[in-house]
Amino acid sequence: MSKTLGQFELLLLLAVLRLGDRAYGVTIRRELAERTGRVVSAGAVYTALERLERRGLATSWLGEPTPERGGRAKRYYRILPAGEEAVARTQALLRGLAADLGPRFEVP
Repeated sequence: MSKTLGQFELLLLLAVLRLGDRAYGVTIRRELAERTGRVVSAGAVYTALERLERRGLATSWLGEPTPERGGRAKRYYRILPAGEEAVARTQALLRGLAADLGPRFEVP
């Protein structure tokens, strides 16, 4: 298992962290589209989230069914401590790779 994240995994985890208790498929896709300008398919998001769950980096649970969704429940996501560590590790790696390349390539 890789100790760092791929780009899409990192973006997903950051979106889930930003959304907090509002992180479910539709809001995650919307957050990614607004922040990156990329429209991501639902299948890509759910496949990656399932992979992150298998790796122990995220968890999910079903909310209550709602009439607005035809009685279906939303699946909510949360990042686990191991996921937060993976985000920090990946950001540190990116900062290290970009170090000394000048302000244009600085990673916050």
